[in-house]
Amino acid sequence: MSDFQRISRLTPLKDAIAALEALVRPVMPCRAEPFDAIGQVLAADIVTASVPGRATALRDGWAVRADEMADAGGYAPVSLTKPPVRVETGDEMPAGTDAVALPETIVMRNGAVEAVATITVGDGVSSAGSESDSSKPLRKAGERLRATDVAVLTVAGMPQVSVRAPRVLVVAAREDMRLLPAAQLIGRDCAARGGVAITKNGVELDDALSAEEYDAVVVVGGSGTGTRDRSVRALAHRGEVAVHGVGITPGDTMAFGHVGSRPVLIVPGRLDGALAVWLILGRLLLARLSGCSEPDLAARLTLTRKVTSTVGLAELVPVRRDDTTAEPLATKSVPLWALARANGWLLVPPDSEGFPAGAEVAIYDWP
Repeated sequence: MSDFQRISRLTPLKDAIAALEALVRPVMPCRAEPFDAIGQVLAADIVTASVPGRATALRDGWAVRADEMADAGGYAPVSLTKPPVRVETGDEMPAGTDAVALPETIVMRNGAVEAVATITVGDGVSSAGSESDSSKPLRKAGERLRATDVAVLTVAGMPQVSVRAPRVLVVAAREDMRLLPAAQLIGRDCAARGGVAITKNGVELDDALSAEEYDAVVVVGGSGTGTRDRSVRALAHRGEVAVHGVGITPGDTMAFGHVGSRPVLIVPGRLDGALAVWLILGRLLLARLSGCSEPDLAARLTLTRKVTSTVGLAELVPVRRDDTTAEPLATKSVPLWALARANGWLLVPPDSEGFPAGAEVAIYDWP
């Protein structure tokens, strides 16, 4: 009997996705300061008190009643019954006023106050609740927190938000410097997409799989049938293997399973296979852990030349893109030069032979 890992069949990609989605659940929410949570996924709607609480000035000028300036003009000034109050941006509007007139539209002449231009009710005024309505969320659960949102929350006086920040251990299957670049790349992309990634090298695989302080584990290497490949067997020993071998290229030797409720993704050691599996399934895993409801945005671009693919396998193809077109760089295995030149990727479905030149395809972000 052989001690080698075996792949009995390649699971179709849609079945692998279904298995992943059935297993992975969002992690528990935590409270965080908005600045520290940029890129993370909101666990609850962001709702603030109404802002402003009272009407405030949107510009510097004079707080006036608009009806007192009706029909005023440069050749037909209108006298005001009392001097207006000077306000600056952000000041509360004085009682009985409903507009902010520009400084040059009010003239002081011989102790009299005259308006030399008309104004409309509400001009230059932010009404109560107009910037943030307590009945309407600023952002919704499942959306990623952006830098713009942090600035908004600071102005609105909201010091904390509820987010889901999955702790993901990314570990090389063995102490091999050839596996570390893929682990580091996956860790960085995980962190950029709202995860808390911890990348380690030289950790015992059994220890990594049983580390309860993490919400998920990504193992780089050891998914194949070589003499040093034992990651899938280690997962089977500690937990359960749901899938070993998926109909994708590159990266068909990948595996997925769990230890208890903690999902484990095993990606090939070769850089192109590791990256392909992470982009196709790893990002989905992270999104499920985060409770993310936002789809990955894709640009619709025109291929400059055809892509030929094998029916039955989903294929990741790196591309060099600009604003309107995408140039396919490599198929099947992806050499280093193509990985370095790529700034986007497309996925050929398993039931397709590829795309002709001139086809419009979805191009996704490259890490």
